[in-house]
Amino acid sequence: MKIINLIENTEGEKECVCAHGLSFYVETEKHKLLMDAGPSGETLENAKALGIDLSKVDAVILSHGHYDHSGGILPFTKINAQAPIYMQESATDAYYADDGEEVPVRFRYIGIDKEISKLPQVRFVKGDVKIDEELELFTIHKRSHDLPFTNRRLLVQRENGYRQDEFGHEHFLVIHQDGKSILMSGCAHNGILSILDAYVKRYGKAPDLVVSGFHLMKKTEYSDSELNEIKAIAEKIKTYPTKFVTCHCTGTVAFEVMKSIMGECLTYVHSGEIVV
Repeated sequence: MKIINLIENTEGEKECVCAHGLSFYVETEKHKLLMDAGPSGETLENAKALGIDLSKVDAVILSHGHYDHSGGILPFTKINAQAPIYMQESATDAYYADDGEEVPVRFRYIGIDKEISKLPQVRFVKGDVKIDEELELFTIHKRSHDLPFTNRRLLVQRENGYRQDEFGHEHFLVIHQDGKSILMSGCAHNGILSILDAYVKRYGKAPDLVVSGFHLMKKTEYSDSELNEIKAIAEKIKTYPTKFVTCHCTGTVAFEVMKSIMGECLTYVHSGEIVV
């Protein structure tokens, strides 16, 4: 098993650039996977610098329909036109971020490039999917917790205006190998607590490893209530017999708050670094 970060927000391996986005290369016994593709073709350049041949990837998992996880897909297809690209049907909807009334353009498009949906190798799925004995995708049917505060400003455009994004376009990769299970999520927009609850309900036990952003990052200072929410999340997931590796949208401030509570249970992977 190999899990290697290809691009992430923070500096890591000196030969790799960092950027706001996320991508992982994963090798299992049966597969070579790309879990998300980062914000641009820089993802491919990082892979080349790390000695990873993406032409041999046999499947791509797009965790959800945002640009910072999908921007490298079109460049990827120039070197690999065979690998199926798994995404939820609703990943192509029009997703926006509400940046507030103080900016010139309040609603900012954050969805995927519409050209991606036209690719012949795209495999649109609806809900949970078993790819094979090693790989599964599952979704949240009903959240057990409220959306984390940072996700409430993320919207979907409908005919009658903008609505709260309920993140039905988000799915999670589960890898089964050697009696272990690994849960991979892009941003955990549905909330890591709801995702873990859904996982345990589905599989009857906690995962051995979780690799995920937690989408707790802010550009402004955190309020006391927001910090308390971060602490409560950390306290809860600390109770799982699981190792957590986070990155990207968690943000360094939220990570340090969580790390102070979770200790060795939580680590951060930077751009180009190895998870396992």
